Amino acid sequence: MKVIWRNLCQYSKNFWQHWISFIILFVGMDLANQLIFIPLFRLATTYILQAGGIPFISYQNIGILVTQHTMVVIGLLIELVLLLLVIYWQFAFLLLGLRLILGNQASFKRLMKESWIAIQNIRPGSLPLMLLYFILVLPFVDLVFRTPLLSKVQIPEFIFDFMTRNNMLLAGLIVFYVIITILGIRLILTLPLMIYQRRRTRDALVRSWQLTRKLEWWQYVKRLIVLGVVTTISLGLFYLLIFGLQTLMDLFPGKFAFVMAIFNLTLVQVISELLTIWTGTIALQIVISLLDDFSTSDEQVRKSSWHGWTAIALLAVFAGSLAVVNNYYYLKGSGLTRPVTISHRGVAEENGVQNTIPAMKKTHRLHPTYVEMDIHETKDHKFVVLHDENLKKLAGVNKTPHELTLAQLTRLTAHENGHHAKIASFDQYLNAAEKLHQKLLIEVKTTPTDSKGMLKRFNRQYGKRIIKDHDLVHSLDYRAVARLKQLNPKLKVLYIQPYNFSYPKSVADGYSMEYSTLNFEFIQQAHRQKDVVYSWTVNDSNVMKQMMYNHVNGIITDNLGELNSTIKDYMGSKSYANRILNFILAVPTSGGLEP
Repeated sequence: MKVIWRNLCQYSKNFWQHWISFIILFVGMDLANQLIFIPLFRLATTYILQAGGIPFISYQNIGILVTQHTMVVIGLLIELVLLLLVIYWQFAFLLLGLRLILGNQASFKRLMKESWIAIQNIRPGSLPLMLLYFILVLPFVDLVFRTPLLSKVQIPEFIFDFMTRNNMLLAGLIVFYVIITILGIRLILTLPLMIYQRRRTRDALVRSWQLTRKLEWWQYVKRLIVLGVVTTISLGLFYLLIFGLQTLMDLFPGKFAFVMAIFNLTLVQVISELLTIWTGTIALQIVISLLDDFSTSDEQVRKSSWHGWTAIALLAVFAGSLAVVNNYYYLKGSGLTRPVTISHRGVAEENGVQNTIPAMKKTHRLHPTYVEMDIHETKDHKFVVLHDENLKKLAGVNKTPHELTLAQLTRLTAHENGHHAKIASFDQYLNAAEKLHQKLLIEVKTTPTDSKGMLKRFNRQYGKRIIKDHDLVHSLDYRAVARLKQLNPKLKVLYIQPYNFSYPKSVADGYSMEYSTLNFEFIQQAHRQKDVVYSWTVNDSNVMKQMMYNHVNGIITDNLGELNSTIKDYMGSKSYANRILNFILAVPTSGGLEP
């Protein structure tokens, strides 16, 4: 442990000797991502899809996309190649910047030149191998070589939630993560070898595997673990100090507490960013220490040249100023709007069986704005309130809704959460909701076995009634969304998206977006088009606060009681200390200067 601590102290000393250089390096990369790369790639994806007349990519249109929209597929593949090259360039920029800074040779012009050379050394045949490498080891490599662009690449949380509910899938998920963790550890040197020694991808992969054999990898993993613990404890103590300090400041009368709150919140962002950069710099030094031939340069050491960094420094100051202005309005409570509360599948804190009338009646007592529920078409072309495409899990019958009539379905009893209740028809559920004056968010489930006139029949039977009750409709099938809007333009229909690929642009009146890939930029773009954005399925208090901070219009949750108390805490708190705490819990502070 003494050796590890001595190494970390040396790496930390290296950082503080060049801390301004490292801040400019990392902040410059962050600004390039936020202002250039991320917006450009989102615009490119949106433009390519719009040019092909495709509003969104989903599992339902991927087959049609591949077979009927060749030029769109080619455009997306070209964009994927460019994305891969940009990610690799960012790795080169950070690693080469680290070497130049440690060698007192920091020069923007030289760094750009060397990182460009690194890109030129990539051979077209290496791209598929690089893509496979990133897919396999990204969850681990991202802990060391982390950039804002990489943070956008993630698996939606609902997939993890689904897999953890089944023992076989959970076991598979654990095995998968064990494998990619081992691969990430053994292949961590691939990128430094490609960038520093200009090795080909295949050669770098083999050499990394050789250098980490016989538990050689354990020496850097131990250091990374200790670094993570130190960072977590330091950040936690700092947040606790700021919270305690602001709690005292809140006792002072007048505007003093408010001014100090702005200062303290800005300090939280700055220190969080600084600590993130410190951690990233040390993590990079830990990894490259395994390369025996690592050196700064054969050239004579000279003083740093900062002429090329002036624009970056000015942009950083500008971003910091925007952060201060944002903090002013956040602490003042300006622009905060209470999100609508939506009970997922009509239950709250497991108070009944999903999509059943007894559960909806209990949930109604918690005053949700909407009760979200699901409908399927039956064998006799009617509608039943049900989420799953098979009845085995809830009712113990291995049948689909299309194999049974509505009368047969409503005779079945569903069991869940220690409760039981009869499966309801949509008419029964709608009648019960109207008696309670409870608004609904109706998800229209579609399957390949649906009748051709299903949507037309649904609109004819329920369209006017839904509009009168101020209910909403949403669907995961964009074709259903577009068809319903065509049949009844007055019907409010939202499009459910499991992943955020591009900017919002469709015939839908809004979006129900899976929360883990939903960001402020998407919400802002949707609001400019007068569309609403609801996030699903948000069951954690901190994520609820994050969604509110990003100005989401509504939150779909299984824990309605917790959502109500979180909204009260977030929206109603008059304590600046609590608002700072909410910010810390709600906003990923690794990007502390991000608005």
